[in-house]
Amino acid sequence: QVQLVESGGGLVQPGGSLRLSCAASGSIWRINAMGWYRQAPGKQRELVARITSSGSTNLADSVKGRFTASRDNAKNTVLLQMNGLKPEDTAVYYCNADVASSILEIRGYWGQGTQVTVSS
Repeated sequence: QVQLVESGGGLVQPGGSLRLSCAASGSIWRINAMGWYRQAPGKQRELVARITSSGSTNLADSVKGRFTASRDNAKNTVLLQMNGLKPEDTAVYYCNADVASSILEIRGYWGQGTQVTVSS
């Protein structure tokens, strides 16, 4: 079993910054892609950022130029630095990871979610 634990959410004013962190632990042989999704009230969950094990990053168009994702493979962590936050960034942010527990077993895991609220 694998656990993803997120931290760093909160309330921030428009234009402010937050940094989200996600750490994976448990039965991990290798982590393929790690990343962040978000879900605002009444909307579908959407991709924010995703990083492959080789470091290739995919960012949603709505956050390009404001958000930066990074990953520490040795620590099984992924970070999301969010700058220039806007009210429309308000959502629950979820960490996601594709984890191989063995060469034969790969599955996706989700964190419990952390609330980000951008409001004056």
